[in-house]
Amino acid sequence: MSSTEPIAPNAGAPHAVQTQKEQGLSVEMAGLDVIPESDRKGKPSDLFMPWFAANISVLGISWGAWVLGFGISFTQAVIVSIVGITFSFLTCGIIAIAGKRGSAPTLVLSRAAFGVNGNRISAAISWILTVGWEMFLCIIATQASATVMGALGMHNHVAAQIISLVLVVAIAGGAGILGFDTIMKVQTWITWLTAILTVIYLALTIPTIDLSAISALPSGPFSAMLGALCMLLAGFGFGWINAAADYSRYLPRRASTGGVVGWTTFGATLPTVVLVIFGLLLVGSDESLGQAIDLDPIGALTTILPTWFLIPFALVAILGLVGGIVMDIYSSGLSLLATGVPIKRPVATALDGTIMLVGTIAVVFFSANFIDPFTGFLTTLGVVIAGWGGVMIADILLRRSDYNEPDLFRSSGVYGSVNWGAIASLAAATFVGWGLVVNNAASWLSWQGYLLGPIGGREGDWAYSNIGILLAMLIGFAGYLLTSRSRVRKQEEAGARTYADGAQESED
Repeated sequence: MSSTEPIAPNAGAPHAVQTQKEQGLSVEMAGLDVIPESDRKGKPSDLFMPWFAANISVLGISWGAWVLGFGISFTQAVIVSIVGITFSFLTCGIIAIAGKRGSAPTLVLSRAAFGVNGNRISAAISWILTVGWEMFLCIIATQASATVMGALGMHNHVAAQIISLVLVVAIAGGAGILGFDTIMKVQTWITWLTAILTVIYLALTIPTIDLSAISALPSGPFSAMLGALCMLLAGFGFGWINAAADYSRYLPRRASTGGVVGWTTFGATLPTVVLVIFGLLLVGSDESLGQAIDLDPIGALTTILPTWFLIPFALVAILGLVGGIVMDIYSSGLSLLATGVPIKRPVATALDGTIMLVGTIAVVFFSANFIDPFTGFLTTLGVVIAGWGGVMIADILLRRSDYNEPDLFRSSGVYGSVNWGAIASLAAATFVGWGLVVNNAASWLSWQGYLLGPIGGREGDWAYSNIGILLAMLIGFAGYLLTSRSRVRKQEEAGARTYADGAQESED
């Protein structure tokens, strides 16, 4: 496989990379660099594997409990799950178009929308979100594997947690540091192994499904359905949009745009929808299982398994979660670089992995509960990233040509230093979004929901619909169209350029 060494167009400007072929594993040095056409390879269908692997986790089954927790019927839950999951990952597919057009990470390409320096805000938001997600997945993976070890007779729970944590961090952190080619190989292995074992898990647990109990679930109001929908948006696709172009950037420019959107959306949606719907069936059949999942999302799923399958189940749980951590830890390193921190990509990834490790240790060994604070974190950052996604989708849909690669790194170029229209759109989306969400699980978020008065207040039916997440994306989208359409048109008139065209300006 290839080893990448940054070759700057001019000294000190690491915007393009040149590769050298070597045998064995190697560390990818490409950070915010533009990937040259000679190193771009594959086809849109190659995007299926990494996105499928990142979302095949059996944690998706636990989401069934959280969807039904809004007090809706099975039919309502299925509709909400299919619509919410598909739409959330469709946003990832649209943003992945930018990777094919611009050959750079998502948080570099967003400079076209926010300006080279204005984009530091979105890079910081992205970094916080991805580090939070990788920490959450690491905590769940550690707890799940420790629970399975306990069920197999390992009574020293602390030792089981330590062993689990070391394994999870070693696999996920190592793949993230090595980079893209290693991730693609690891994700392929994870996809096939996890898919096979997940099918076995589903087959073993089908006998526990009680169709009469499922059909007896009462219907809920539309506001409850909307609440479940917004939770799925924030919990799935919206959590990935800040990294959606990080993998499509390696595809040739001639790759089908529709294929990029389709394979990204399909790869992520397929396993997620199947697992969430199966979770609806299991939890709808046994209310106590749903209550147990709230306390231990993965460990609770072992209670309906035969003992002989606990070890394979551990592989399903851990590998599925690790697949998500690997993609997050890779993208969080790129987000950190996009804030302007002057370090190499492997160092940034290692730093993020260290934060993930410290955070996981703090929660697993010193905290009694992490679900409630995480829910607050997810809702709060979900609003901001939804607004950011609306801006990016509008920007991508307005463009008809490739990016001007050199100007993505020059504040004096066509993309400018700061696009106040994009920042204002994001600020407005965030203000309205936070005003229309409620999360009583975290006391430090009691200030939210300040716009709920006209629709019943913080205790009304609409309070927990969290409609602010969906509206934030719509406001970001509309705001950018209103403020930046002419700006994008002028940028397009300047024409697209690549480093291969000889445009070798140095960085400001």
